[in-house]
Amino acid sequence: MNLAEIIRTAVGNTFRSRLRTTLTVLAIFVGAFTLTLTNGIGTGIRNYISSQTSSLGGDDLITVVKASLREGGGFGASSEGPTEYDPDKTMLTGGPGFSFEALTSADIAAIESIPGIIEAEPLRIVAPDYVQFRDGPRYELPVNPAPPELSVDLVAGSYFAARGTYSDAGVGEPAGELYLPVAFVEPLGFASPAEAIGNEVTIGITDAFGAQHELTARVAGVQQASLFGDSALLSHDLSQALFSAQTTGLPDAVTGVYQSATARFALGASAAQLDAIKEALAAEGLSGMTMADQLGSFQTVLDAIIGVLNAFAIIALVAAGFGIINTLLMSVQERTREIGLMKAMGLGAGKIFVLFSAEAVFIGFLGSAIGSVVAIALGSVISNVLANGLLSDLQGLRILSFDWVSVVGVIVLVMLIAFLAGTLPARSAARLDPIDALRYE
Repeated sequence: MNLAEIIRTAVGNTFRSRLRTTLTVLAIFVGAFTLTLTNGIGTGIRNYISSQTSSLGGDDLITVVKASLREGGGFGASSEGPTEYDPDKTMLTGGPGFSFEALTSADIAAIESIPGIIEAEPLRIVAPDYVQFRDGPRYELPVNPAPPELSVDLVAGSYFAARGTYSDAGVGEPAGELYLPVAFVEPLGFASPAEAIGNEVTIGITDAFGAQHELTARVAGVQQASLFGDSALLSHDLSQALFSAQTTGLPDAVTGVYQSATARFALGASAAQLDAIKEALAAEGLSGMTMADQLGSFQTVLDAIIGVLNAFAIIALVAAGFGIINTLLMSVQERTREIGLMKAMGLGAGKIFVLFSAEAVFIGFLGSAIGSVVAIALGSVISNVLANGLLSDLQGLRILSFDWVSVVGVIVLVMLIAFLAGTLPARSAARLDPIDALRYE
């Protein structure tokens, strides 16, 4: 009996007891179905994040904070005990009872002096009161603190040039630019995103003494709703102008401290060059993270969540493996005389082992293939419904996306588990004594 005959015989034997085989296949189906769905969720979220972040650019940016903020000592005592008071350390409050070490103008200068750093821009937190177009209604304006170099997904308009400043504001001096969220277009009075481009809006902001200031800004682009498009993105000069208005009358000790800074390095810098920049930052008591570093942390969390979900599916598959063992052990018992006859006719123990192992693998293939196909079909329907309904604001998000390599991997994994489960009954069949087997009643 050659391999093709063994496989053909194994497939035929599988359907001798259809009810028993069907129940075993259903048990495998549950595990394969779950595993395929959880992998689909992971793939869908990763693809969406990848598409969003790839359009952002920012490959030449590194976020810099004080090293103490990343080392666990930023929000209270470290594990090594209380920190000794340093009168030269500049602190920022992050809410009642919380404070952390802040960057100063001297830190910004130190960052810019590091070889490989082209420029550094401190993060300025601004909180505008409202945005208004002409004499229309006023709306609260949330601001994205991200650096304006990021290439967000624009519905209309163009990206900031240089520092995002234009000189034809009609107020006698240059003014800054912003990307307006698409949700603000119609409420502000624009007929379409394209109509908003080039128009000037008024932004109101209140300083620490309660005086309200109004600044003029030009709409350079309208950004699509996404993970990063829910707030307005300001150009460097507009952010600086709003920050200056917000801190009017405050001393330099207050206005010259920052939570973090964004530094720009040469695009395409090697890993060794980035490591050198990070080491130079560490020597200044600073810590830097590139966009890739930040996404890596997020991916680690996502992988951990998907891993936990996959673990439950694996448990279901292991349970199904015991079903395979039970099915084949019963099959061996029912076919004891048949096995004895095959041995008497010259079929060796190795081929008997392969025959029963092939039956186990085929059962695993049936359950995993059906489970994966049903998961893909159902997942695609669910993904389409969510994309056109609940998640319609997140353009391009497919909550379930299936990678064929991953699907094939699930099927192969289940077949491997089935093979391992089938080794016990297969070995039992291979070790039967032909004479005893033929006498079995």
